[in-house]
Amino acid sequence: MHIKIENLNKIYKGGNYALKNLNLEIPNGMFGLLGPNGAGKSTLMRILVTLMKPSSGKVTVNEYDLAKNRREIRSMLGYLPQDFSFFSKLKTYEFLDYTARLAGMKNGAARRAAVDQMLEEVGLFEARDRNANKLSGGMKRRLGIAQALINDPKIIIVDEPTTGLDPEERIRFRNLLSTISSKDVIIILSTHIVGDISSTCDNMALLNQGKLAFAGSPEELIREAKGNVWLINATETEYLEINEKYPVISTIPSEGGWEVQVVADEINGYYGKQIEPNLEHAYVYFMENKLNQWTKA
Repeated sequence: MHIKIENLNKIYKGGNYALKNLNLEIPNGMFGLLGPNGAGKSTLMRILVTLMKPSSGKVTVNEYDLAKNRREIRSMLGYLPQDFSFFSKLKTYEFLDYTARLAGMKNGAARRAAVDQMLEEVGLFEARDRNANKLSGGMKRRLGIAQALINDPKIIIVDEPTTGLDPEERIRFRNLLSTISSKDVIIILSTHIVGDISSTCDNMALLNQGKLAFAGSPEELIREAKGNVWLINATETEYLEINEKYPVISTIPSEGGWEVQVVADEINGYYGKQIEPNLEHAYVYFMENKLNQWTKA
């Protein structure tokens, strides 16, 4: 599977661009989509799942043109929007059976087996007879994940999929997607939780103000921050100063003060050492430094 996006634009009333001249290729496997609120991530996903038409540009999925082959592309899709809703009067298994029918699973016996298997995989089998509106917030999110994955779609698009999930559920979800991504499948994961991307995605893109700011592997983005992440041993007074001067990633109490992680080109006047960056460091550094310069250019 392969998605190619060429010169994609989405313009709203007043001439406001949600997406501007976006060019991006998305290969097989897990693909992470990062960016601040208003970056254009949700607009892009709504276009890819055929819920919104672009103002101009072209999207192709393998040999299919999104503008001409919407039905064929829809048949390949599994989608979990951020604001997932369901029919509250249906039991958990009834809702998933209903969505499986919509996905084209016509054989009753095969569909019921697929429903039970999917409920098992997302940890909802014991709640299969419970009304969907009686599920906890995290369980409702897992039901949304299940409906996106039923019938083995070739393209899976999920928006903030781990919102409301506890750490154990988040790990279960990551493992499930990692297993699926070994097949001939594209999984697009849009999230503000950087750890969801660093632990699962081979490729990623960073959007800002509707434009592509970065495309590549998480390791490539991490290299952008190398030499610019610091661990500072700070007193209480210094911590307050540092918090005003630099983007602070984390603070840990220590004897006599704080251990503070910051991203910066240099830390004049403070005692600290460089540390190896992770994807969260790199994302903050890119947004605070490279991206500010890029936006002004």
